Amino acid sequence: MIIWVLYDIEDDKARTTIAKLCKQAGLYRVQNSCFLGEIDSNRKDTLSLQIEELINEDKDKVYIFNMNKTELQQCQLLGQAFDKKLISDEVKMLFL
Repeated sequence: MIIWVLYDIEDDKARTTIAKLCKQAGLYRVQNSCFLGEIDSNRKDTLSLQIEELINEDKDKVYIFNMNKTELQQCQLLGQAFDKKLISDEVKMLFL
């Protein structure tokens, strides 16, 4: 599935950690606090739980939206937008 993760986090350390978690999950940074990418449902659930542990539920905001490929292709991009080709069905591997 394709997901968007958008957030407004006050704490610098939590915000930095959440950005790292999104990147580790294979998401592409679209803007400073906005990530997009393909992810399976288990990884999405794990990411969601990790983020939930880091945020202050009284102050912070995190949105995780599902999207399908058709909806992504129908998005209107203006200005310096991201490359839709970066979001694909390819299996991504991380070698450490």
